[in-house]
Amino acid sequence: MNRIRRSMLFIPGNNPGMVQNGDVFDSDALIFDLEDSVALEEKDAARELVKQALETFEFNAELIVRLSPLDSPFFEADIEALKKLPINMILLPKASVEGVKVLEKQLRGTNINIMVLIESALGVEKVFDILSTSERCLGLMLGGEDLCVDLNCKRTKSGQELLYARMRVVNAAKALNKFCIDTPFTDVNDEEGLQKDAEFAKALGFDGKAAINPRQIITINKVFSPSEHDIKHSLRILEARDIATKEGKGVFAIDGKMVDLPIIKRAEYIIEVAKKLKLVSDNDED
Repeated sequence: MNRIRRSMLFIPGNNPGMVQNGDVFDSDALIFDLEDSVALEEKDAARELVKQALETFEFNAELIVRLSPLDSPFFEADIEALKKLPINMILLPKASVEGVKVLEKQLRGTNINIMVLIESALGVEKVFDILSTSERCLGLMLGGEDLCVDLNCKRTKSGQELLYARMRVVNAAKALNKFCIDTPFTDVNDEEGLQKDAEFAKALGFDGKAAINPRQIITINKVFSPSEHDIKHSLRILEARDIATKEGKGVFAIDGKMVDLPIIKRAEYIIEVAKKLKLVSDNDED
């Protein structure tokens, strides 16, 4: 299966403390940000700080850098520095088909992949085409704040204004077997609101959620991890499957409910994720 991506923490590229200590936050991925969180006069210093940190320190998380937009005067310097660094992906802001093509060309000869940030009305409508542009493009993140600006609507905690965009990007990503990460929840002091928003995103099919504050990571990781109930139920399904196979039965039931192939595949996926997170061992299936 693909890498676990429950949480992705944005780290401002001009914040030395967070850049150097990013590994302590227990996020599955770290996004070192050279775009929105960095003032224009600090762009060069932030790029150098991120470069030095990635060359010096070891991080256990997946490493991603959000670079400056293609039409900015900082794009060329960003990409020249980034393609020499030990990172996993580049997050492309204001993603478009043309933007992915340009970035793919720049990354030839490297092992760096691409994640696209969908943050405009046009990006939402073109998301399938954007994701399909390159094999390097592994997945997407929804950018709710910029999207709401583009839509001329107010961003709310309920997130209803993002429902169409969320459903569309999830469907496109799943159709192409690529990952999809939900937009950050911007009120860092509302833990209950974060949990509800993350649970809703998970219910829609998102693989994980972005965070803008380390305090959000625990809640996000918990929501996007298999629950104890899900693990136990999945183990029961797989055990019943094995018994039915030995007995030559093609159909079986648990708690009076028939179990078909999609339910079995879902159980297999949950247990695979649980094993990666060390929530279950191979012995638990015996």
